[in-house]
Amino acid sequence: MHWTLLFIAAVFEIVWAVGLKSTAGFTRLWPSLGVGAALVASVGLLALAARGLPIGTAYAVWTGIGAAGTALAGIAFFGESASPARLVCLGLIVAGVAGLKFFAK
Repeated sequence: MHWTLLFIAAVFEIVWAVGLKSTAGFTRLWPSLGVGAALVASVGLLALAARGLPIGTAYAVWTGIGAAGTALAGIAFFGESASPARLVCLGLIVAGVAGLKFFAK
């Protein structure tokens, strides 16, 4: 259950990070409120997941999924570079996250 909460928290991290673009520097009310809600949900779920997982593992997995997911969203929605080197680096992040889950106690 803790891993599920952590994964959902990471999805909310991707949502708020990608949503930052639509806030125009927090000058647009509704996108800003959406980003704030996703941020609170993300950190709240991370806290719940950390009850049953080592905090170092939980935080590293949360940020790793968030970073990789946000970068992939940038490629998909904002035309950011999808160079082979960049994709390899994203793959390394995903491999690190998978390793942390696999070797977590």
